[in-house]
Amino acid sequence: MAKPKLIRITTVPLSLQVLLKGQLAFMQKHFEVLAVSSGPEEALESVGKREGVRTKQIAMTRAITPMADLKALWKLYRFLKKEKPKIVHTHTPKAGVTGMLAAKLAGVPHRLHTVAGLPLMEAKGKKRWLLNKVEKLTYACATNVYPNSKGLYNFILKERFTTAKKLKIIAQGSSNGINTTHFNPEAYNEAQKISLREDLNINEEDFVFVFVGRLVADKGINELVDAFKSLCHLERNRETRLLLVGPYETELDPLKKETLQEIKTNPAIISVGYQEDVRPFFAISNALAFPSYREGFPNVVLQAGAMGLPSIVTDINGCNEIINNQENGLIIPPKDTEALQSAMLQLMNDKTLYTHLQKNARPMICNRYEQKLVWEALLEEYERLLEVSNE
Repeated sequence: MAKPKLIRITTVPLSLQVLLKGQLAFMQKHFEVLAVSSGPEEALESVGKREGVRTKQIAMTRAITPMADLKALWKLYRFLKKEKPKIVHTHTPKAGVTGMLAAKLAGVPHRLHTVAGLPLMEAKGKKRWLLNKVEKLTYACATNVYPNSKGLYNFILKERFTTAKKLKIIAQGSSNGINTTHFNPEAYNEAQKISLREDLNINEEDFVFVFVGRLVADKGINELVDAFKSLCHLERNRETRLLLVGPYETELDPLKKETLQEIKTNPAIISVGYQEDVRPFFAISNALAFPSYREGFPNVVLQAGAMGLPSIVTDINGCNEIINNQENGLIIPPKDTEALQSAMLQLMNDKTLYTHLQKNARPMICNRYEQKLVWEALLEEYERLLEVSNE
C-alpha cells in the first residue's frame, strides 16, 4: 500500500536545513515526503539528499512582491494539483500564505500551517494592517494552525486571526525540538576547546557571551553590541568576549551603522558569520545573550541550554517559556540596553548565581524538549487527521 503524500513548504531552504533538520527523514518512514522551497537550488538539493526526500524549487520572496507572489501561487497550485498530497504543511509567513492558498485552491484535504514567529509584531501603520490581513488569509485557508509557543497561541487569539478551534500547540512547543545527544557539551574535549579558543584569540580566563542567529535589528543586536561596548569600558571587565555566530541581512532588517562599526573595530567582538555547526561555539562560551524583539520558539535557546549554557533572553514569546528566570537563565525586558548590560554583569560577577543557572541549563531542556518527543507528537497529529478524514 502506497504511503500518503506529505508536502512541507518553506520560503527559503535554510529553514529546512536548520529549523527542521532531521524531521523530514523521520516523517519519510511514514509518508512520501516532498520538500518545497525557493533557491538556491544547490541548498534545496542538499536538503533532499540529507533527508532522503524529493524536492521541488519554486521561487518565493520574503518581501512583499505582488507579481512574484502571484507567480509563486500559480506554480504551487499546478504542482499540488499534479502531486495530489493528503497533507500540505507550511512554515514561515510567505510560504504560509502562498502555500495555504494554493493548497485550498488545489483541494488538498489537510492544510496545516506552523507559526514560529510573526514579523508583523514589529510592524506599524499600513504595513501592520497589510500583514494582519495576510495572516488572517493564511489561517482562513488552513484547516489547522500550530503556534509553536503559548505566547503565539495567545497572541493569535487576541488579534482574532482565527478561532481556538483551529489552533493547537504540538507537544510543549517548538517546531523541531532539540537533539540532546547531538547538542551535548561532552561532545567536545578540553583540547578541542583550547584549539578553537586559540584560533579566535580567546583566552582561557575570558568570559564569553555568544549570540547565534541572524545579525539583524529585531534580534536585538544593536542593544547587544551597545551593552557589550559599555562592559568593555569597565576596567574590571576587560576579560570578556562577544562571539557573534550568524549572517548579516542588509536588505530586510539592517543594523545601525554605529553597530556595524563597533563590530568591525572592537577587538573583543568576534564575528564568524554563518556556521553549519554551531556547537563548537557554544562549547567555548559561558552564556548565551539573546535579546530578540520577537520569536516563535527559538531553537538557539534550546541549543544553548542543551550545551549547558545559561541564557539571557527577553520577556517575549517562546523565550520566556524555555527560560525560567533565575533557574536556567535571566529574563529582561526587550529593547532595554541597560537591563541587558546589568544581566551580563550579573552572570560575570555572581559566581553562585552563574553556577546555579548552569547546573539547571541542560536538564531543563532534556526533560521538556527532546526532539523525538516533538516529532512523535507531530506524527500522531498527522495520523489523527488522516484517520478522521477516512471515517
